[in-house]
Amino acid sequence: MPEKLFRPGEQHPESWRSDLNPDAMAGQNVGVAGPHPETDARTAYDLKDLHRRLRDFSDDTLKSILVLPPGSRLEQGATYVDLHDPDCREFTAMGSMEAGRDNWYVPKDQVDYQLWNRLIGVTTPERLGQASER
Repeated sequence: MPEKLFRPGEQHPESWRSDLNPDAMAGQNVGVAGPHPETDARTAYDLKDLHRRLRDFSDDTLKSILVLPPGSRLEQGATYVDLHDPDCREFTAMGSMEAGRDNWYVPKDQVDYQLWNRLIGVTTPERLGQASER
């Protein structure tokens, strides 16, 4: 008799699966299961309070900073910064994390490295692309 391939979540009878494991794919970075609100991300330019906070940034730069909307699940192992946090420290997400109403999460892979450095408070001219050539 061939061995049955085990798939996580299938150990429960079909009629009970959704009750026993309501969010079976939470934190998984595979497939397209579930909603993807991040595809409708706003920008720092669109969020008035964030626009005011980043007043030293040009409008074009603000338009290039994608901010995940509430409900967006963060990708496990990816790096983000919450611009709502006064310290603006970068962090590595766990698969169970999602953007809330009080978060302005910006994914590191959606901005260039010099802008990222500026967002997290780096002031070294070389890391911001402002170093003079000698």
